[in-house]
Amino acid sequence: MTTAQLLWGVLFGSIGFGYFLYGKKQRAIAPFLCGLVLMVIPYFIPNTVLLALTGAAITAVPYFVRF
Repeated sequence: MTTAQLLWGVLFGSIGFGYFLYGKKQRAIAPFLCGLVLMVIPYFIPNTVLLALTGAAITAVPYFVRF
């Protein structure tokens, strides 16, 4: 694990935790699920660029999907 992966993981984990809490409090499925996924994906994606792109895409999902 490189420093870049660690920092991207912390960033997306923090965003995911915020989405998770928001989704749980508002009973909104999209932020809740995206928060869970954002907290878990740094453990499974070893490529730094792929981690950054995937994390950015998942971060944008609650903005465009409302359910």
